[in-house]
Amino acid sequence: MLTDPMPAEAVEIAHKLVSLAAEDLDGNRVATMMLELAGEWGVPALWEQVCQPLLARLTGGAGEIAVEHALCVGVRVGLDVYRREPGRSLRTGGVLLAGAEREAHCLGLDALAAALREQGHGCLHLGPALPWAALTSAVYRARPSIVVLWSQTPVTGRAYRLVRFARDFPLLRVYGAGPGWIEPLTAPAAHLRTLPAAVAACLAAPRPG
Repeated sequence: MLTDPMPAEAVEIAHKLVSLAAEDLDGNRVATMMLELAGEWGVPALWEQVCQPLLARLTGGAGEIAVEHALCVGVRVGLDVYRREPGRSLRTGGVLLAGAEREAHCLGLDALAAALREQGHGCLHLGPALPWAALTSAVYRARPSIVVLWSQTPVTGRAYRLVRFARDFPLLRVYGAGPGWIEPLTAPAAHLRTLPAAVAACLAAPRPG
């Protein structure tokens, strides 16, 4: 069951505290706040109401690069450890997550993996920049029922290539996620535009027997 949105006052306070921690280059403090906020409001609300807006505010200027790195590292670490239990391995549930070829940024997949753990549902998260040949090999090895491929920029969001990949695996549900897919994704591939939509799609995937 997905959580309700954060109230405006809580969002404002979270933006201020997380921004201050990032400006202090304190990634550990950012990570701690990610854990606290996720525990209180849930990962989808945290990602869409706090993380995405704060990341979007960064202009990429030279003076902000260190701040951006501290924020990204803190967000990634916080999401990565959220709901992990030492010694316990969640089944992947037939879900494979990966960053598109040459895509270095996939915080959105870290958020999706954390949101799935929040629902007691594991996944196989292969990280950023997975070449197409490696993705094909991973599908043969892991035999997932669903693949979510993240693209942050149009440079890596090659819609025609994802559609071709989906056609190569007709029994696989294939989704593109992230803002990089600016060209329409046609069937059999589809675009997941929000984290709640991605979580719902993954939870609906049949688990391998």
